[in-house]
Amino acid sequence: MAIFSVYVVNKAGGLIYQLDHYAPRSDTEKTFSFPLDLVLRPHDERVVVAFGQRDGIRVGHAVLAINGAEVNGRFTADGKDVLEFLGNPANYPVSIRFGRHRLSSNEKLMLASMFHSLFAIGSQLSPEVGSSGIEMLETDTFKLHCFQTLTGTVGPWAPAPSASSGLSVLALPYAPGILAPGIKFMVLADPRQTGIDALLRKIYEIYSDFALKNPFYSLEMPIRCELFDQNLKLALEVAEKAGPFGPGS
Repeated sequence: MAIFSVYVVNKAGGLIYQLDHYAPRSDTEKTFSFPLDLVLRPHDERVVVAFGQRDGIRVGHAVLAINGAEVNGRFTADGKDVLEFLGNPANYPVSIRFGRHRLSSNEKLMLASMFHSLFAIGSQLSPEVGSSGIEMLETDTFKLHCFQTLTGTVGPWAPAPSASSGLSVLALPYAPGILAPGIKFMVLADPRQTGIDALLRKIYEIYSDFALKNPFYSLEMPIRCELFDQNLKLALEVAEKAGPFGPGS
């Protein structure tokens, strides 16, 4: 069992934190002779398998390296077009490493924004008023779990500002216990992984303790706090071992 990654999305749908915790290896490297018995096509600035599967190489896998040198999108390490290089019989035999394409920072930003929109659509499609939105998406290889803070939520570790005080949540951006509205915490994990609900709430607690209480952190902005990183990684390790999150953990 494993936890693959963590995403934190602000109320506007912007990705403010992302951590790749564990990536299962699916790379396959083989030596080929000419002609190549796989059909390759350019797709989104990379070269992928369009037809033909063998030895763990699947349709959709991208060319990651040629003769041990990492490719750069549709070009080899020395700047040659990958398809032209592989179409030249003089370059064979050739060793090609295939695998799943690693998401770029821009792709992660785009996907986080798309999920934010799907979450809102899910809430609106609900026949019941006050739907929580998408809490889990399940596939055969992973589950996406989502926990969204309530709008205007004030944590139990600090009382809500009273009307007589003349203070509001927005007037206290760094006050302990006051959480940004509508923050989404998402965890991608192995379908067999347990304890994700407790982990999501633990991440919520870590966010409030080590991001919001940091006087140098601005709400809705990317999280760059060393203590947040350290405590999040520790929480993921505990969750993978199916440990509880008790008081003071």
